[in-house]
Amino acid sequence: MTRHFLTGEELSAPELHRVLDRALELKAAPRSSRALEAACVALIFEKPSTRTRLSFEAGIAELGGHPMILRPGEMQLSRGESVKDTARILSRHVQAVGVRTGPDALLEELAAEGTIPVFNMLTAGHHPCQALADLLTMREAFGELAGRKIAYVGDGNNVARSLAIVGAIAGVEVAVASPEGYELEPVAGAQLTRDPVEAVAGAHVVYTDVWVSMGDEDTADARRAALTPYRIDDALLDHAAPGAVALHCLPAHPGEEITDAVLYGPRQRIWDQAENRRHAQKALLELLVAP
Repeated sequence: MTRHFLTGEELSAPELHRVLDRALELKAAPRSSRALEAACVALIFEKPSTRTRLSFEAGIAELGGHPMILRPGEMQLSRGESVKDTARILSRHVQAVGVRTGPDALLEELAAEGTIPVFNMLTAGHHPCQALADLLTMREAFGELAGRKIAYVGDGNNVARSLAIVGAIAGVEVAVASPEGYELEPVAGAQLTRDPVEAVAGAHVVYTDVWVSMGDEDTADARRAALTPYRIDDALLDHAAPGAVALHCLPAHPGEEITDAVLYGPRQRIWDQAENRRHAQKALLELLVAP
């Protein structure tokens, strides 16, 4: 049966923990697996990317596969070919396809119409591969995930949604603090509040994302005004559990959602987190393409 990874909900708790265990093994020995030997994995980028492209392209190569980068202007999708037909063609030539796009509908239709695994590299609704890397970073910092807490402060966006979904599967407590008008919809298991101090109380990880994402430029001033109280600084971290660390999915805007002192200081695991995208995604691809 073809497996997909669209929201993160596709993984059971035992599978998720096995992926994280395997990611730690692959990080310790990055070239130890040839699970994608001679396989082609298509990576469709409809949005600009740094970490996602680097981590997937390098990771697929380390697994022995070939990452086939596809951009909108290079495909007949840009000239009106249907997603249905594109899915059928991709299924004849590659072993899996990842998509970084806007609407989740494109990803969902590719999964419905094709016969190969489809995985979400980022959509407007979800960023589950990022959540895998976040949990991997948490494992490295604190050991077992049971009894740990993540507090996300800021816009209740795709990153917050995936943290809530995947965190619940992992057995991690997730709290999300957002201002009025930027709240995450209720997600099973997630604690929602407007108070960032309340959210970070007892948290082992304090997490944020940019205030103005791609497509939000027209409302940038309003977003900054609403989200300013949700900045991660040393004062906010002081309300978290002893030894708490800051995470950020990047790119960062120092002085907005996070201070320079935190972003580049000793109370963060952000750069480890960015590297962990590759290791977590390799473990995921082994599960999807070469189980």
